[in-house]
Amino acid sequence: MKKRLLDHINFPQDLRQLNLTELPQLAKELRAFIIDIVATKEGHLGASLGVVELTLALHYVFNTPKDQLIWDVGHQAYGHKILTGRRDNFHTNRQKGGVSGFPNREESEYDTFGVGHSSTSISAALGMAIASQLKGEDKHHIAVIGDASIASGMAFEGLNHAGVTNANLLVILNDNAIGIDPSVGALKQYLTNVKKGKEKQDNIFEALNFDYSGPIDGHDVSLLISELERLKSVKGPKFLHVITTKGKGLKQAEDDQVKYHAPGKFDSVTGDILPKKKEVEPPKFQDVFGHTIVELAKVNKNIVGITPAMPTGSSLKYMMEKIPNRAFDVGIAEQHAVTLSAGMVTQGLTVYCNIYSTFLQRAYDQVIHDVALQNLPVIFCLDRAGLVGEDGATHHGVYDLAYLRCIPNMIICAPRNEIELRNIMYTAQLGLKHPIAIRYPRGRGTIIDWNRPFSEVNIGQGIQLKKGKTLAVLSVGAIATTIEESILNSDHNEVISHYDMRFVKPLDAHLLHNIFTTYSEIVTVEDGSISGGFGSAILEFAALNNYKIPVKTLGIPDQFIEHASVKQQHQSVGIDVENLTVLFSSIALRLK
Repeated sequence: MKKRLLDHINFPQDLRQLNLTELPQLAKELRAFIIDIVATKEGHLGASLGVVELTLALHYVFNTPKDQLIWDVGHQAYGHKILTGRRDNFHTNRQKGGVSGFPNREESEYDTFGVGHSSTSISAALGMAIASQLKGEDKHHIAVIGDASIASGMAFEGLNHAGVTNANLLVILNDNAIGIDPSVGALKQYLTNVKKGKEKQDNIFEALNFDYSGPIDGHDVSLLISELERLKSVKGPKFLHVITTKGKGLKQAEDDQVKYHAPGKFDSVTGDILPKKKEVEPPKFQDVFGHTIVELAKVNKNIVGITPAMPTGSSLKYMMEKIPNRAFDVGIAEQHAVTLSAGMVTQGLTVYCNIYSTFLQRAYDQVIHDVALQNLPVIFCLDRAGLVGEDGATHHGVYDLAYLRCIPNMIICAPRNEIELRNIMYTAQLGLKHPIAIRYPRGRGTIIDWNRPFSEVNIGQGIQLKKGKTLAVLSVGAIATTIEESILNSDHNEVISHYDMRFVKPLDAHLLHNIFTTYSEIVTVEDGSISGGFGSAILEFAALNNYKIPVKTLGIPDQFIEHASVKQQHQSVGIDVENLTVLFSSIALRLK
């Protein structure tokens, strides 16, 4: 039996002691190691399996971490982490206190730049390369970017600048024709033509002053090493086009690349995804959105759906399947998605622009300048709002309430359950005169029979969910369910009232005046940033109207929350059932 090479690879210097002939065996072992861990611990599988040979070749040829390697997004960095001192604790991947699911500068010197969102690697690597030049350092700087990410505007901004420098920069295009969903757009077709040898005359990367080579087989480790060794001696910006297969080495992952991007638990031997308990569950919020927009669009022929590269994650895929001419995946291009929506609205269309909350941050200028300033009633559906769990700080949607609340003309709604989400989506297409942001969390709600007849929502109107005597708890969004359970469990809960304000903007001033003149104390709870968020809005209302009663604000503190389960994250910031029960009980006792 051959010895297991991976057991002796703790850092890249160990890798460089191997013969070239041993690397295919190591690649096989590394793939098996990733599959075994991810099968039980979950995570992003397909991308990391696709770059095993490329990862080995990069660390074999370049003197990392002196030579600086930047992975775009980071979904594909598991092999990199295993080879750079984290093999023995890789089983803690994405768990509280464990290895981060993305490259993280605080975790390792080999993680030279923290990532999580797409298309940042070229700009970051170019910045490092220019800095090295200014300091007189002899280093290589390598950005590994996928074909979906390179289509983003920021990637082209980086390429455009790099092409007029003499920086020691190598951009590697990991071309597998898929991001999370299949890549879209004209650049995808161009890259397909390059692979087929149809675009040799007008190479876009050579036109940008890059020394272009490829495309080459990204699973031939000896070929990769040979080409990387050659490129080490080439001066200025260089571009290597590598062809890979996402999910390489696991048949199911190769055959169904969308599902096996992050498949959950699966059998590491057969590759089959493990069945979940066959019990009736409430739907995911994203599916409520996906089915509801189809239902609305069948009646309202002006409705259009737009998403930037997340048709599966947002569930716009249902509309793309049933009404394909009115549903658009625009690729990893959040800025374009927002302004495209604005343009459509000027022509009388009703546009639902579905973007993860964390990704809307990338289009903030467009939200202000192209939508709100012109008061165009774009309907923003912000998926993954609040704390999102194992993806960690780069993916939390905790800033949307704060960064949207300051924008004139913007309506902000956080429905507490599936029915409320359906009803505000229905209301939004009845003729709103302002843009609206509808934010909802990742995961499932609480209502099984959610598909009920529509009911119009009164914009800016909150509701009372429970009546009490002296303490008023105010919330927005799905955190209301946690609060209801906490109040039910609390001692002296007869003194506690609960209000779902529903809207952060406009606030229900009439209801708030009634609350401030009725109760002795107020607690606000939100699954968002305390600074500038819903609680801040209530404090501003109190100050403006000279109310003096105590207001305690609960939510996400002024810090980045690390990866863990959503439950653990809620516990860490005190907005879980147990912590809220204790808090409500202590206040209720004091006020009784």
